Amino acid sequence: MKSAEKTFTHVDESGQPSMVDVSGKDSTVRTAVARGTIQLPDDALEHLKENELNSKKGPVFQTAILAGIQGAKETSRLIPLCHPLPLEDCRVTISMEKPPEAVIECICRTTGKTGVEMEALTGVSIAALTLYDMCKSFSHEMVLKDIHLVHKAGGRRTVGTPIS
Repeated sequence: MKSAEKTFTHVDESGQPSMVDVSGKDSTVRTAVARGTIQLPDDALEHLKENELNSKKGPVFQTAILAGIQGAKETSRLIPLCHPLPLEDCRVTISMEKPPEAVIECICRTTGKTGVEMEALTGVSIAALTLYDMCKSFSHEMVLKDIHLVHKAGGRRTVGTPIS
């Protein structure tokens, strides 16, 4: 049997942009994990080590973490067809697993009728952009890359490997 033909979810029958109607769905616990990296300049890394991750703009990683959480919370205001969601949990972490790359991870959770993938991806993106902004005095050669969904659960399908 041939699977149903895939279509864009945010386009109505007449081809116009449309918010997905989730009124018929059941509320379930929804979780999403996203991850990405930013390659930091070597001299910024040295300065961060010497000054305990502080800059003139404030504590670098902590500020990026707060920005990532705020970005996740504001996703529906940034992406026009996203449903506004009450996030029940949002955690952003930044680690230096592979210097000079900082690994950013965002985990979002809510109970609702639609998933939180966009919130997790936005959280990672905004945290990376904040790191860029706070370190650009050293170099504009930073690279944001590999921003992707690692895991999602709670809707019709689970994607990726769960993160504990």
